[in-house]
Amino acid sequence: MTKRKFGLGLSLMLAAGTLLAGCGSDEKTSSGGSEGEKGGEETSDFSVAMVTDVGGVDDKSFNQSAWEGLQQFGEEKGLEKGDGGYDYLQSASDADYNTNLNNLIRRDFDVVYGIGFLMEGAVKEIAEQQPEAQIAIIDAVVDAPNVASVLFKEQEGAFLAGVAAALMSESKKIGFVGGMEIPVIERFEAGFLEGVAAVDESIEVDVQYTGAFDKAELGKTTANRMYSAGADIIFHAAGGTGNGVFTEAKERKEANPDTPVWVIGVDSDQYDEGQTGDTNVTLTSVLKRVDSAVINISEQAMNGEFPGGETITYGLSDEGVGLADSRGAIPEDVLKQIEDYKQQVIDGDIEVPETVE
Repeated sequence: MTKRKFGLGLSLMLAAGTLLAGCGSDEKTSSGGSEGEKGGEETSDFSVAMVTDVGGVDDKSFNQSAWEGLQQFGEEKGLEKGDGGYDYLQSASDADYNTNLNNLIRRDFDVVYGIGFLMEGAVKEIAEQQPEAQIAIIDAVVDAPNVASVLFKEQEGAFLAGVAAALMSESKKIGFVGGMEIPVIERFEAGFLEGVAAVDESIEVDVQYTGAFDKAELGKTTANRMYSAGADIIFHAAGGTGNGVFTEAKERKEANPDTPVWVIGVDSDQYDEGQTGDTNVTLTSVLKRVDSAVINISEQAMNGEFPGGETITYGLSDEGVGLADSRGAIPEDVLKQIEDYKQQVIDGDIEVPETVE
């Protein structure tokens, strides 16, 4: 396989069937599609569905990546959107989690995904109440025989982002905007700080948590304070809240094209989010292949091998996390340095911590 920068030609591996992977919306709880009949003769009798957390299915990040994976799986298997195929329910608040999970189970989907750490409690409760249901949760561990738990080594991808930020920063001031202070986001923070320090311990990193994954306005005001204080690169791990970080960076770039402001995206390639006129403020993005994880678990379940009771973790070594193609924003000499750090992590020469020391 010919890899793009950082070895992330993952779509080719997906097409070949190779295992790759291992937080808004104000809307009320709603179905992602019609509750229609099964498709035609080519449609499988296997069906999958997912419940989003409060970030919404179009958060340009975590939930959206999961939904894209579910769509890809469904389309490849000749499934139709709706009952008997593939679908989603969107959660407007945490009060919707149990209701949405039960709804999809009653609609007889073969595998139901709970997307995000925030759904841990709901998945555990429903798994106990519905022992015949096959449930998968992303970013949390639920110890139940009918639940497959999927984790990622976010700290490893974030470490590379920290290296990139430290090598690219002109002001030597960098920002980190987190959503809620939960383990998965703290892994992003820990890895990012470790990556910056690996390059230059004197670089100042301003860490701020907004307390939400679906409040773009909080992301914007937080980014405003950071850029105003001299930061020139901000990494966000805040789901839909991070969209506000992009908004602030783009507004500053539009006001003064020479302003050195960058954003590092999260979960999926957020290059398009950084486009403003003829320029782009996205330095790179930390990829977390939730889409690949969803496809892999669905494939196993369809083959009668649903990994219930197991915890599956994906990291740099199996390309479950990494960096997106920088599209020229990062020069080749810097890319080579990042690649060297990446290999040291894969080889075990650098062990990236999961928590801030």
